[in-house]
Amino acid sequence: MRIAGIDIGTLTCRLLVAEMNLPNSFKEIDADRRILRLGEGVDQHKRLSTEAMNRVVETLKEWKERTAKYDLDALGIVATSAVRESEDRQEFLTRVKQDTGWDIEILTGEEEARRTLLGLQFGLPTTITDFLGLDIGGGSTECILNRNGYSPLVASLDLGVVRLLERVFHHDPPTPQDLQNAEACIDDQLVKVVQVFGAMPNIPLVGTAGTVTTLAAMAQCLKQYDRTRVHNYELTLSSVKSLEKDLLLKTGSERLEMPGLEPGREFVIVAGTVILRRIMETFNIATCLVSDYGLREGILVDLATKKK
Repeated sequence: MRIAGIDIGTLTCRLLVAEMNLPNSFKEIDADRRILRLGEGVDQHKRLSTEAMNRVVETLKEWKERTAKYDLDALGIVATSAVRESEDRQEFLTRVKQDTGWDIEILTGEEEARRTLLGLQFGLPTTITDFLGLDIGGGSTECILNRNGYSPLVASLDLGVVRLLERVFHHDPPTPQDLQNAEACIDDQLVKVVQVFGAMPNIPLVGTAGTVTTLAAMAQCLKQYDRTRVHNYELTLSSVKSLEKDLLLKTGSERLEMPGLEPGREFVIVAGTVILRRIMETFNIATCLVSDYGLREGILVDLATKKK
């Protein structure tokens, strides 16, 4: 089946067109990723800005033309934290419908986690069945406890890289007080993980989305993003701490000189790194297995499963 999926995130929008061969393989036909910051200011104002909506709508119009040349069996378009939390989300949905003809599905945090889990499982070695999935997004972070024989447990946290950046990181480079405020904000949210999961089992941590994949690229000093070197890379806590220390000493423009960091992430990468570090420290996790598969792939797996 030829299927397209679009993930409209708080920070990044992603497109994937692929030939799906269930249960565990696909052939990528087309893909794109744009840092558009749809959720800029949503945490404070609870509204999507006109400028942010314009950026996303123009990209979707371009992707409409781009996907029209493929004979698709299914197309899924989803939106996450920024859209579900904004008071003017209907204006955005209406604009997209008028300009592209597309209907957007707004995912709950739990449904976002379910489809992220489908994407993670699709890209993992078959030997890994029990794991803690982690998706650090722009507006929310999804933690998914997956154990063979049990229903997955989900903790969707009111915490993401854009949200944390706007709330506490007020200086460039960040001050010690910025960092202290960030850690307090993160720790407050991690209480929810303990409440939902209870005692954390000794299973692998599998991380997906931009923060984790970017840190994997930076740890390897990749001049260009290489999916084959990032996917299933083992990112250690010591590497995360080392990168964080370096990031905190630099300004945004100085960070752009670090290999592996793409333009548009020079500020949010600080927030994301602190989130990952605190999660690994809190639950005594030494290594994060990096997955380049996540929600975008999960959208396709979900559609393909329903079309079978």
